[in-house]
Amino acid sequence: MNAILNLGKYLFAIPFIVFALFHFMGAEAMAPMAFGSTLLVYFTGLCLLLAGVSIIIGKMDKLATVLLGLFLILMVVFVHLGGAMDGDQAATGNVLKDLMLAGASWLYAANIAKDNAVIG
Repeated sequence: MNAILNLGKYLFAIPFIVFALFHFMGAEAMAPMAFGSTLLVYFTGLCLLLAGVSIIIGKMDKLATVLLGLFLILMVVFVHLGGAMDGDQAATGNVLKDLMLAGASWLYAANIAKDNAVIG
């Protein structure tokens, strides 16, 4: 049973790495959602990549998941919430997804993360 449960950290981290790759491959298309800045899209992709890798290797994972949760809340407020309030079903789904992942990030930070070097 523990072998199955231990897969959870990978199932949580790998999609963030994939999302990071999407940011790197589709920066031009995503730029309008990032205030028109491809540089901001690349930066957020890098943040997602570092968070995913941090979770997998267990280094600075508490800091990474706290910041990841904050990042996801900011995405809700600045990227998806406007569309959701206008009735866009995809944006509403993204709001719910990002809220769920932010909560999971903070649960990870509080209960699973091992590296307390930066945040005790």
